[in-house]
Parts: sequence; C-alpha cells; structure tokens
Amino acid sequence: MAMERLQKVLARCGVASRRASEELITTGRVKVNGKVITTLGVKVDPAVDRIEVDGRLIRPSFSKVYYILYKPTGVISSCRDPQGRVTVLDLLHGVKERVYPVGRLDYDSEGLVFLTNDGETAQILGHPRYQVRKSYLVEVQGFPSEKAISRLRRGIKLSDGWTAPAQVKILQRLKDTTILTFDIHEGRNRQIRRMCEAIGHPVVSLKRFRMGPLDLEGLEPGQFRRLKPREVKELLSFAAKAKEAFRRRK
Repeated sequence: MAMERLQKVLARCGVASRRASEELITTGRVKVNGKVITTLGVKVDPAVDRIEVDGRLIRPSFSKVYYILYKPTGVISSCRDPQGRVTVLDLLHGVKERVYPVGRLDYDSEGLVFLTNDGETAQILGHPRYQVRKSYLVEVQGFPSEKAISRLRRGIKLSDGWTAPAQVKILQRLKDTTILTFDIHEGRNRQIRRMCEAIGHPVVSLKRFRMGPLDLEGLEPGQFRRLKPREVKELLSFAAKAKEAFRRRK
C-alpha cells in the first residue's frame, strides 16, 4: 500500500465516514505509532504504521496481489536504492498496493522479477530451503568444455561455500561465446556470475526467464502485468506443494 491520508485510511477500514474520521483526528482520539495526531493531512502507511482509535488497534485488510515484471538491465531489484538508481518499484506505474520483489536479480542482469504482498508465498518462492527452481539464459565468454560444465553440475566452491548442484546445458555456440541454460534453486549474490568465473568463462549477459511456475511470456523489458486468477491458483498450488515437500525432507 502507498502512503495515504490518515482520514482516508480510517474511512477505508470502516472506522467512520471520511468527515467523521476527520473529527476523530482533530479531537485527539487517533494515535499513529503512539503519537496523538490532531492535524489533518498527515499521511500514513497502513501496512507499516500502528494506527489506534480510542486505544483500539486498526488492522487494515488488503487483498493479496501478484505481479510479474520483466526487469531491464540497469535497474535495482529492491525497494529502494541509497544511490538513487531506478528500482523495480519505479517501473510499476499505477500499482497502488505495497508490493515487494522476491529474490535477487543483479543490476546488470535482466528478466523475471516476481512482486507480491503475500509474505508466505514470497518466502516459499524466494528461500533456498524450498528448492524452487529458477531458470536462466546465460551467455559466457569462450567455449566451456564438458569437464567445466560437469563442475557446474556438481557444484562450485565459492568464497561463501559450495553451491548446490546446478542443471546446466549448452544451448548454442556463437562466434566467441556460448549460450547456456542454468537451473538453480539458490539465490546467493551474483551466484551464476561467480560460478562461471570459477570455471574461467565470465558471463557476458544473463536473463532469468522462469521462477517456479512463472515465466515472462508476453512481456518486453520494462513491462509488467498482474497474474490472472488462473495463474494465481496455479502459483498457490505450487507453493503449497513446495512447502509440503520441504516438510517431508525435514
């Protein structure tokens, strides 16, 4: 959810009409984060701020939403950037709900970013323990040997430990580079780039095209769309199965 005027939030939550909510504020009956608010025009974020009326906590209800974005290169896959660079949230024109990106995708990489306000589903798709596969098209310098590819498939020792085995295939050999497909379920910082550097074939370009049941079909770089009801049903079913599979492995 975006920042909204306090009286609008109270009205939307069914506390009172807009006008009556204004009176509640001006008479000192409303607190935000423990502070009494008596002036109109104060903006709040109902997903973050603690709002009370006459000591009663107001819990705004909101619908769960699910979006897919085709992130271009040169965009940060986080909610904000201290350096002021463009983030994935800056591309969601017209989206009023407060949503969060799930999983990492490097600044200089492109592809699928999943955004939602459904915390449980976000946790299942993003956390390595649920082993949700993410698929990538990766162009690397040179021509990796079968021995090098086998190293990737077994797992690579990086500075932060061994990676889990990856599913890697050679898709196409070009003039000076090779196109690979990568399937991994981890999400370490710049993981695929570091894995490819470890075998002596640095990444030229990287694109994530699938995450679990989600893909980029119909989207161009910079475009996004809301999941259709059928897709939401499939996603939630997939997440439930992934959660159950993790429970059985414990």
